[in-house]
This record gives sequence, C-alpha cells and structure tokens, in this order.
Amino acid sequence: MHSDLATQAQALAERHLADVPRRWAHVQGVAATAADIAPTLDLEHADEIVAAAWLHDVGYAPALGTSGFHPVDGARFARDAGMPDLVVRLIAFHTGAEFEARQRGLLADLEEFAPPPADVLDIVTFADMTTSPTGEPIAAADRVAEILTRYEPNTPVHDAVSASAPDLLAAVDRVNKRLSRIGDHPR
Repeated sequence: MHSDLATQAQALAERHLADVPRRWAHVQGVAATAADIAPTLDLEHADEIVAAAWLHDVGYAPALGTSGFHPVDGARFARDAGMPDLVVRLIAFHTGAEFEARQRGLLADLEEFAPPPADVLDIVTFADMTTSPTGEPIAAADRVAEILTRYEPNTPVHDAVSASAPDLLAAVDRVNKRLSRIGDHPR
C-alpha cells in the first residue's frame, strides 16, 4: 500500500532521517509493518496509520528538535507540513509517549494534541514495538528489553519504558488478537 499520503510522509521522513542510518532503518521497518497490517485491520484509517509510521520518529532529526521530546517535535513538524490531524495525533502519542512526557515534565506540550483513537494508536505502537532499531522484526518483549538496555536507568526514556511496558505489550497483544481473528499470523 502506497498512497499519496504515505509517499509524502516517506519523502519527509527520508529528507530528515536518511543521515541517521540506524533511525532511518527502524522507520522503514515500522512503515513496512504498518503498510502490511493497517489495510487489514483498519481500512478507513490505513493511509494515516502508514503516514504516521513513516513520521513517528522524525522528531529525532536534529533540525526539528525544539522541545527535546521527539513525539511532540515530530507532531509539530507534521502539523506544519500539512499532515492530516490523525497523523499528527498518532505521532504525538505513539508508543507510550504520555509516560515519557510525564518523565520529562512535558505533559502540557503533549496535551497540545488530542489523543487519537486507541485502536488506531495500537497499530502504530504494534509496528514500532515489533521492529528493531535496525528495521528487523523483533518480539515486543525483546524490544522492551533492548530499549531498557540502550538507555541508562534513571533517564526519561528508561523510566518511561519501564512504566509503560505493560501498556505497550498489551497494545501488541490486542493487535495480535485482531490479526489472528482475521486469519493473519500474530507477530
């Protein structure tokens, strides 16, 4: 699936992340997973889900960081680039962002955006949590462990992922259940 919206999101992500090879590889893997499952799980919002997958980490681009919190920086960038509201909201809230916003004292910044529908957000979280930093498929529990190893204890990301891990794994489980009900294999 490659809509005009997904193509535009891919171009924006590539422009800002291609110089960060590991991040770009991860984003490509997340987008591929989203493109694979979104049309099956939510045809109505599939274009927005895939666009959000392409842009979910664009806030890590050095030129775009203003708050130092990539979901908010990415959502602001996507909004300014004319992305649909749902794409912007999915970027802002992806993968337990509210937990990290709390750790960083940036809840007010995150609250600039309305939360997206939970079942749609679950798909973006699933794609992110089942894709390794190098873009390869990974079990969600292994992804949590990888993040906790990569970030030192008592840092915002480590503490946020520690706190949000049950919610992140539950989102992955919900998507796996949806996939298994329609005959697709759980990841």
